[in-house]
Amino acid sequence: MQTDKKGFWTLRYTLLNAAYFAAFCTVHALAAVYLLDNGFTNTQVGILLAVANITSAIFQPMIAGIIDKPGWLTNRRFILISVIVIMAGSVILRFANGGKALIFVIYAIIYMIQFAYQPVMTALCFEYQKAGANIFYGLARGLGSASFAVTSAIMGRAVERNGTELLPVVTIITMIVSAILIFTFKKPIVKDVDGPTAVYEKPKGTAHNSITSFAKTYPAFMLFLLGTVCFYFAHNMINDFMIQIIRHLGGGETELGYSNFLQAILELPVMALIGFVLKKINARKLMVISAFAFFVKTLILIFATNMGWMYFSQSFQLLAYAVFIPATAYYVTDTMEELDQVKGQAYVTSAITMGGVFSNFLSGLILDHAGIKAMLITGTCAAAIGAVIAYIALKYLPHHKEV
Repeated sequence: MQTDKKGFWTLRYTLLNAAYFAAFCTVHALAAVYLLDNGFTNTQVGILLAVANITSAIFQPMIAGIIDKPGWLTNRRFILISVIVIMAGSVILRFANGGKALIFVIYAIIYMIQFAYQPVMTALCFEYQKAGANIFYGLARGLGSASFAVTSAIMGRAVERNGTELLPVVTIITMIVSAILIFTFKKPIVKDVDGPTAVYEKPKGTAHNSITSFAKTYPAFMLFLLGTVCFYFAHNMINDFMIQIIRHLGGGETELGYSNFLQAILELPVMALIGFVLKKINARKLMVISAFAFFVKTLILIFATNMGWMYFSQSFQLLAYAVFIPATAYYVTDTMEELDQVKGQAYVTSAITMGGVFSNFLSGLILDHAGIKAMLITGTCAAAIGAVIAYIALKYLPHHKEV
């Protein structure tokens, strides 16, 4: 098998992650800032993000099912298409002088598409690894978070000084970079000693394309997804309305940037060392740890009185999101048949997205009618339920069941 050195493949995949998460900052982390500045209420922001999340949750497994089947649509091609759509939408937002209706539609599409191709990015890594590319996934993913962190720190102050029209400009730039990177990021070539050079083909196997068949085969995973919906209700609530929480605590856009920087930069060491950590603690235990960390992170904010408490809460990202993302990726790869793995990654992101749907619908309403404290109590209760469900699923149910 003809492959290149680990550093080469890891660098290219890292750059792809860095560009993705820089845009994730401008599109997702600063969504409320952009929309509120363009005349949306908290409730309207919630509705827009909920619509985008619902569409994404439906779209992700459908696309994954198509990608899992042999055919024209591959992980790489879907990412390239997604990047082009986001870039085009950002151009419209920047240069079209439309009203709230146009912003609603275009922003929802951008938000949805960017979420939809996140699991495909993970699947691309494991696909290329099996083809012989030595990609250090944890380090690449962690540096993606570092890119998000740096972008957050810079954009918070930049938006405060120059306005939110800067956001689609940065998104356009990062999508141009992403398009170049993914277009040139081609799967390794397998060279057989006795035969001609050929592109590596994934081995055939059983694919469980219906959700019923998938659930029967992976019962622990499916119940865990229900828990994921619950604790990601809280996680998305904090992220989507972080600017309102921070303003309640006396901060502004600059503090929002610092807060996002802190939680994202803490992801780097955990993700970079996840391979070592997994030798000591298996993915199932790490997933349970992350579930309870999401609960603690939200609980702290109920009692927060200043930005110090906010930063303390964000530090639990070290055990929450930073553990959850790589642990679930390795869990899917270890427990699922190869032709189910893109769907597995997509179902994780769909569960995250559905948590966002419920959070978007409810959090904006609660915020407008009952205030910050009521919203945080609701999120904490949801996170607690999710953590208990995750524990039961991963401790007591079979992970792969022949049906």
